[in-house]
Order: sequence, then C-alpha cells, then structure tokens
Amino acid sequence: MAKRDYYDVLGVSKGASAEELKKAYRAKAKQLHPDRNSDNPNAEAQFKEANEAYDILKDAEKKAAYDRYGHAAFEGGGPRPGGFGGGGGGDFSSAFSDVFEDLFGDMMGGQRGGGGGRNRATRGSDLRYNLRISLEDAYKGMQKTIHVPGSVACGKCNGTGAEGGSEPVTCPTCTGMGKVRAQQGFFTVERACPTCGGVGQFIKDPCTNCGGAGREEKERALSVNIPAGVETGNRIRLSNEGEAGLRGGPSGDLYIFIEVADHEIFQRDGLELYCRVPVSMVSAVLGGDVEVPTIDGGRSRVKIPAGSQSGKQMRLRSKGMPALRGAGQGDMFIELAVETPVNLTSRQKELLREFAELSEDNHPETSGFFTNVKKFWDGMKG
Repeated sequence: MAKRDYYDVLGVSKGASAEELKKAYRAKAKQLHPDRNSDNPNAEAQFKEANEAYDILKDAEKKAAYDRYGHAAFEGGGPRPGGFGGGGGGDFSSAFSDVFEDLFGDMMGGQRGGGGGRNRATRGSDLRYNLRISLEDAYKGMQKTIHVPGSVACGKCNGTGAEGGSEPVTCPTCTGMGKVRAQQGFFTVERACPTCGGVGQFIKDPCTNCGGAGREEKERALSVNIPAGVETGNRIRLSNEGEAGLRGGPSGDLYIFIEVADHEIFQRDGLELYCRVPVSMVSAVLGGDVEVPTIDGGRSRVKIPAGSQSGKQMRLRSKGMPALRGAGQGDMFIELAVETPVNLTSRQKELLREFAELSEDNHPETSGFFTNVKKFWDGMKG
C-alpha cells in the first residue's frame, strides 16, 4: 500500500511553517493517541504515521529532501523515517513531551505536577431541568416542586465509596502518583496507571451498594422558588443540587431553564401584554363599552370611541407583567378588531344597502386612498 503524503497526514499545506507543522502534529497526536481511542483499531497505526511524518518534516534537511524526492528520498540507504539519527531526536522528544503534557494533563484533571493523581474526589456534573409554566404563574411567581432524576451520595458509605468507612489505600503500582512510565524505543512515555485509573489510590473494600463510586441513582423532590416576572430563557441555579461528586467530591449545580407557555388571550412582549378584543361594527361606529380580562384575574371596562377602526390600541397602565426582581410593572394594550357580521337576514341586508347609499361621505380613509390611487395612475400616464 502506497504511503500517504506527509503533509496530508498532518493536514497542512506544503508551504507550512515550522510552527504550523508543530501545532498540527500536536493536534494529531492528541486526537489519535491510543489511550484515547481504545475503540479505534487503526488509532495506533495512524498515531505512528503522524509521528513519522513530523519526524521528517520538522528537520530542515529531511524536509528539503522529501520536498524534492518524496518518499524515495528515504528508501534504500537514505535516512530511516521514524528514526532518531541525524541530530533530530532531541527536538522530537521535546515536541512529544509537550503533546504528552497536553494529553495527560487533561486526562488527570489538569494536574501536571508530581502527585497530581492524589486528588481522588471528583466534582459531580451540572444538570439541566426544563420547566414549563403558565403565563399566570410567571405573573404571580410560585413555589414549585420538581422531581429530578440523577445521582446522589451513597447512603450506605456516605459518599466515600468504601465499605464500613474504611479509607482508600495508596496504589502499589504507581505509589500514589497516578502515572506509570513505559519505555518505547528511545524515549519514555508516561501513562495513567492501569491499576488505579490515574487516581493514585484505590478502595480495597468497595461499598457493596455503590460499587466504590460513592454515589447511587435516585430521584429527588426539590422545591423551587419561581420569582414573579420570569420569562422564557431565564435560568435559575440551585447550588450543589446537580449530580453527586465521585468518591466524596462536591456535587454539581442544577440549572432550571424556564419556558413560559403561550396564552390563549394574552401575548407578551417583555413587560407589556397585548389583548386583541373583537367588537361589533355597530359598537365601532357608535362607540360603547367593552369588558376585558386582566392577567391578575380581574376585569377592566374600556370605553370604545365612536368611529374606531380595526387595529386601534388603548393602554391600561400597570396591567402588564411585573419586572423581574425589581420595581415597576408593564402596561396592557387593548387592540380592537372590528368584526364584520355574517349570515345576515334579508331585512339586515336591505338596511345595510340603504345605509351605504346614505354614507358616501362617511369614509375618509377610503376617500383618501382612492384619491391617491387616481394621482398614481395619472402620474403613470404622464
């Protein structure tokens, strides 16, 4: 099988600088390292391929030979790819050491100093809970009980993971360091200890209830205070109510994301509420009163001015939503929707026709519209 182009292996262009080559190699080494790809049987071969490519391209003389002759430059008696002759081995070890620090520093919780694996307690994950409430509940605020599935500290071992309250013992394989060293060719590689998993300690007698994890799955009932004025997208944080920590570590946090359901009557825009109210044609023409609901469950009587048109808005001050954790309250806007009557009787139709004949000069908006239309058409002709 033909070898892949070294530049393609590292994912860089042929004119890449030394710094770009080094950066690309580090990324590939972290991505393909066998310790991170136990489920990928090709990871080790790809990892070695990246090592070989970088070993050639990082050396100016080897790179120049490769750019001119390709892989043929290192076949036969030429320099051996992946070897450490020719004065290039020191740079490679240094580069791989940097990659090792990036890779295993992440695997061991960011601890890069000696003994970093001793910190066996691990903080629990944060949890998210989506809570849907009504607009009325958002207006008033509420106390709500929610049921959250997740892990809690094991009741039998009190979160230690050890049976009968026994203490963890130092791992004999790594002597508590959490790391072991293995010789690979001309350099030494540090890996997470296979006995303790990089922790540096292990539980000799694990708890029979949680298997040594220090936590168990259990649904909890939590009381949540929903403040008045919340809206969709608001987030409430409950400290230490997330997933329990591993082996006595601190718990994560629980984040409750609020979603306010749509309402059948009111539409919300921040602190303002809008209510579309249908009125009869007669009420719109002659004026009158209409009773409208308010979000607090009350009623307000609104006067409709004579000659009102569809879309006319009227304001009810301080009848909107309360400000979240602050003073003040929004307003409520009533929007009139003049309703055209349907299913008319013959007599009603007759009266409307008579009304239409007598009301040619009672539609100023219509008159103005068609005056502008006439000007438009006259202008097009000109």
